Amino acid sequence: MYKNCIKRVIDFLLALIGLIILSPIFLILCIWIKCDSRGPILFKQKRVGKNKTHFNILKFRTMSIDTPKDTPTHLLENPDQYITKAGKFLRKTSLDELPQILNILVGQMAVIGPRPALWNQYDLIEERDKYHANDIRPGLTGWAQINGRDELEIDVKARLDGEYVERLSFLFDMKCFFGTITSVLKHDGVVEGGTGKVKKVKGNDT
Repeated sequence: MYKNCIKRVIDFLLALIGLIILSPIFLILCIWIKCDSRGPILFKQKRVGKNKTHFNILKFRTMSIDTPKDTPTHLLENPDQYITKAGKFLRKTSLDELPQILNILVGQMAVIGPRPALWNQYDLIEERDKYHANDIRPGLTGWAQINGRDELEIDVKARLDGEYVERLSFLFDMKCFFGTITSVLKHDGVVEGGTGKVKKVKGNDT
């Protein structure tokens, strides 16, 4: 019942409330991004959703408009040269993810779930298939994000996403939600470009 119905209702209500409360912050960030560099305020990128359908994820733009498209940041030769001044702050604080509230409202994403893979991250998509992690809505944050975030290797990240699918419940979602707040405040697991070199999971209590 929770997975198929209640979770979606909670996601919608949280997204709606969040959009209303955070609207002043949205406005301030929109003005800053527009004044800081040329280009649109929002960044759209093709991602993998529930049952491997594709959708456009929304983020505040953190990189210059000449950045190579559909390329993960860690695969760029020098990511720092593309990141804007506002973008550095947005990435460090994870505020660049706020527009995904709109993705949640329309049902493309959930508050908690596996982070949506890029459409061309075939290795991650294939690995997640082993754990049925592609069968649910991707999330704004998830179990893997509070257990390593950018530092996790693909196989470890997929396994954690699969663990989330197995343990999916209201209480586990709450654990991920509050764990995310702690991780963001501490900047745990943040590696600019996401090098993916860590082999062990930090903070995994299972």
